Amino acid sequence: MKERLQKVLGSLGLGSRREIERWIADGRLRIGDEVAQLGDRVDSRDQVFLDGRSVDLKGLDEGQCRILIYNKPEGEVCTRSDPEGRPTVFDRLPKLKGQRWISVGRLDVNTTGLLLFTTDGELANKLMHPSSEIDREYLCRVHGPVDEPMVNRLREGVLLEDGMAQFTDIVHGGGEGRNQWFYVCVMEGRNREVRRLWASQEVEVNRLKRVRYGSVFLPSSCKIGTWEEMPNKEVNDLRVRLGLKKIAFVRRTLDEKLDMDRRKRQQKHTQRRTSRKPKRR
Repeated sequence: MKERLQKVLGSLGLGSRREIERWIADGRLRIGDEVAQLGDRVDSRDQVFLDGRSVDLKGLDEGQCRILIYNKPEGEVCTRSDPEGRPTVFDRLPKLKGQRWISVGRLDVNTTGLLLFTTDGELANKLMHPSSEIDREYLCRVHGPVDEPMVNRLREGVLLEDGMAQFTDIVHGGGEGRNQWFYVCVMEGRNREVRRLWASQEVEVNRLKRVRYGSVFLPSSCKIGTWEEMPNKEVNDLRVRLGLKKIAFVRRTLDEKLDMDRRKRQQKHTQRRTSRKPKRR
């Protein structure tokens, strides 16, 4: 069945629907010999060109939707390239053919923990859109005195420079005195929201790690700087919860399988090296 052009290209991870609609309006997309128009529909048998280059639509027949769970280290930025030459979260991801990884939200350079990547633009938009009401959970270490009235204010909501914000939940995670750990949840993905909420109470977050995004937890087996691919059943469970249809089994190319095997060997080698204790002299 044919679908709207912007939905098809979005599902292949080429851009958001709004971005693709702009490409159509600018005349950058063609279907066969004709300039694409808003409302045009395509399927895998059509020839689509973006800026004169052919777009591979084979993934439509396979219903591919892949999700990676990545444990972001401190110091990586969430852009595809950085003018300052800093490492990016995309550097360690497996290479794809005919698709690209889409980051589900961002973490700032000093924040670690769970990042999701998918090849499905529609799924990414669903996961990030406020209407889906998906909460994010963080583990943070707070420097400064924290008392019950402060916790209540943060639950009820405080006024930040971009509007009211609040923690939907706060649970003490250990520690005493001026350095304590807390698990906190927010419903939005505003820039540095967790840090700014604590700063509004004149305390500082000196360690921040995202541990959950909606129903997806950061697994203990996913060490910092490594990734794991979500099993097909869990991908479909997530899609159903978001009101999307199930997909067929993901088939990977041989090159991708070899690349994944190589990266897993590297991850195991890195873990063995970091776990070795120095010899006593």
